[in-house]
Amino acid sequence: MQTGFDPTQFPVPDARTLIRLALAEDVGSGDVTSLWTIPPNQTQTGTLIAKQSGVLAGLAIIPLVFEELHVPMTVTFYKKDGDRVEPGEKIAILTGTTQALLTGERTLLNFLQQLSGVASIASVYAGALKVGKTQVLDTRKTLPGFRRLQKYAVRAGGGSNHRMGLHDMVLVKDNHIEAAGGVLPALEMVRKHNAQGLKVEMEVESLEQLRSLLHKGVDVIMLDNMSDETMAEAVAIVRESKDPVLLEASGNMDLERVQRIANLGLDFVSVGALTHSVKALDISLRIL
Repeated sequence: MQTGFDPTQFPVPDARTLIRLALAEDVGSGDVTSLWTIPPNQTQTGTLIAKQSGVLAGLAIIPLVFEELHVPMTVTFYKKDGDRVEPGEKIAILTGTTQALLTGERTLLNFLQQLSGVASIASVYAGALKVGKTQVLDTRKTLPGFRRLQKYAVRAGGGSNHRMGLHDMVLVKDNHIEAAGGVLPALEMVRKHNAQGLKVEMEVESLEQLRSLLHKGVDVIMLDNMSDETMAEAVAIVRESKDPVLLEASGNMDLERVQRIANLGLDFVSVGALTHSVKALDISLRIL
């Protein structure tokens, strides 16, 4: 699990790959409207402006778009990733040929609006949990190909990352448990194969399963689709046992419920909505 935000960790290689795909589908053989209506040597200044409140993420996309278009563009930033913006605030100024500005406009806005939308909703959930020690985690419910970018945006908004994929952490869920014949047989199989020493998380659906895993060396126990009352009891059981295992709540975690369970003493709450159903932050590019 990754916590804390560092803008130098922006996933540039992933961004370049996605930008190439985006430009290929949008520009194709050429932006005919701009090419036919605007002189090639005309230069303009465009201003990126926030049209609603939120948190920014993905500003590094802007120069990358024009690098992939192979056109010069001067970008002056007034904000950075992780900054909160209000309607009307200036984010950046872009200076270059009018054709280049208009050709790259939609692609850069699509990325910036989507990633800023992720950062903004992550900020809302993280803010709801500030009353306690609980951290909000993302999930693997990401747009295909966008995982590293979306998880970066979650951190920009004050959230934390769960595992990046199937390869960097063991998470034994209900289907694994069913196929293995129970939580303890599944854990035993993991121990036999975990030469890398990956962190191990086990999902439980009952307090009986929870108790069976205490003092078994599990790093995290996920409380799946439990009621608020049952989760509170689970926290009490773990505290009484003195097992250092961490507890994560998962399943139907909307903002109202997260606010309600903020004081239970959970370590993590995982929220798929941080990435799978995000509303883009409204940002516009105005050419002067």
